[in-house]
Amino acid sequence: MDTNPAYSLTPAPSGIPIAREGRLHIALAFALALLLWALLGLAGALAGVVLFGVVLNFFRDPQRTPPADERLIVAPADGRVITVAAVREERFLHADVTKVSIFMSPLNVHVNRNPTRGTVVGTHYNHGKYFRAFADKASLDNEQNAVVLEDAQGRRLCFVQIAGFIARRIVCYLRPGMSVERGQRCGIIKFGSRVDVYLPAQVGVRVQVGDRTAAGETVIGSWP
Repeated sequence: MDTNPAYSLTPAPSGIPIAREGRLHIALAFALALLLWALLGLAGALAGVVLFGVVLNFFRDPQRTPPADERLIVAPADGRVITVAAVREERFLHADVTKVSIFMSPLNVHVNRNPTRGTVVGTHYNHGKYFRAFADKASLDNEQNAVVLEDAQGRRLCFVQIAGFIARRIVCYLRPGMSVERGQRCGIIKFGSRVDVYLPAQVGVRVQVGDRTAAGETVIGSWP
């Protein structure tokens, strides 16, 4: 797991904003595409273009605009909601919460964003295993990085970046004591993964299983 509070975007040749973590992968995909073209001719060139397009698509990082109402909590990840459940969270919040899990396929944007404004009161990394990200046991057993945020009213929530069967690298830019903005980039998980959000009981949940989310924009809950 990497931590780095600095962040910058790399403009791609297409004009698509690209996360900096994708630079090496995109360069390697481009080199491989050229090699396939040289070795296999037209068929190799076509395969190389597809490969390059997939890698470029994975690391895209479009701009996002959070809703104006500060009471709203936004999704930390692009993807599909696979869990909305009342649970007892004993690792970080020690409270009854609503767990919202968002599964990111390899076709989704994988840059993560802060669900609310506040201060980072803790980050907790666990090397873990690599079960498929949509499996229930991934929440506890997989490689993961948890972030606990506290807002100006002293209310806390937690979100957890979880690596999947393919994803093998979690990047988090946050450190304890940092002040963060809602919708601000906070990290990335490479090649298929999941983010769990633990919302306090007083938060009104705004999503259900099957909903699609856009990180930094889709409302998943609201403070009273």
